[in-house]
Amino acid sequence: MGSSTRPPAVLLMGPTASGKTGLAVELAQRFPFEIVNVDSAQVYRHMDIGTAKPDRRTLERASHHLIDIVDPNERYSAARFCEDANTLLPEIHARGNIALLTGGTMLYFKALTEGLSGLPAADPDTRLVIDTLAQESGWPALHAELTRIDPETAARLQPQDAQRVQRALEVFYLTGHTMSALIARGRAKGPPYRMIALALQPGDRSVLHERIAQRFEIMLELGLIGEVRRLRERFELNASLPSMRTVGYRQTWQYLDGELSLAELREKGIAATRQLAKRQLTWLRSWPEVKTFDCLDDQVLEQVSTFIGSQIQP
Repeated sequence: MGSSTRPPAVLLMGPTASGKTGLAVELAQRFPFEIVNVDSAQVYRHMDIGTAKPDRRTLERASHHLIDIVDPNERYSAARFCEDANTLLPEIHARGNIALLTGGTMLYFKALTEGLSGLPAADPDTRLVIDTLAQESGWPALHAELTRIDPETAARLQPQDAQRVQRALEVFYLTGHTMSALIARGRAKGPPYRMIALALQPGDRSVLHERIAQRFEIMLELGLIGEVRRLRERFELNASLPSMRTVGYRQTWQYLDGELSLAELREKGIAATRQLAKRQLTWLRSWPEVKTFDCLDDQVLEQVSTFIGSQIQP
């Protein structure tokens, strides 16, 4: 099927606090969109405040998918996201609608559009070895080892990103091949849709930084600390779970453990969120064929609507 005859799907990407959710809901009032969440934290039930999850009223304004689908003590991955999204997209198309995929988890967007390679399944014994090495030497040391083995993969990971550093080393130890080589050699085809990629980026990054600070303050006022405390009481959680490694939750966990003061929680939570936004913008700069809009422009809704209308017309 040629690209021009494939049904469209819209990707609305952008850094945290760029206004993706609000814009997506407004677009769904103008186009036959069903919104598909592409946020690795909003998939978790009961994690509402710290994920800036759409409230009930917002969810009622437009059809949303892949929100509140797993508990915080479960693991959700790019592979599972692709399975879920590849099930949803044909269903949305069959209803005569168009999928509007929006969120800030760039890895999920990349996995969906480029496909996943046949990487080996997780191996508990290998992970135990890697975890032991991390306890002895620290994750930055293992990241340095990954840089020696697989510089391409290491370059896109933070030294403290334990989950992904662990996975990259695990793949190499299990197969003798680097993750980057396996992905390049064995990548499956992406879904049969014409992906229309849009990115929200701030014309003035200092304004985005201020938005991030204000939003984190609001999260604290709304009860982020209480939310994490209730999660710890209700579920068997630990700080290494993906849900609790999420920005904001990780720092709140440390506060509840007495490792941070309230002032440090606020400072580190805002700093970590700004770092997340920086990484998201780095991903977007390398994204091929993406139409960029200034998320701070008062006319961004009209600009995006005009562009989408020109792209999805038969």
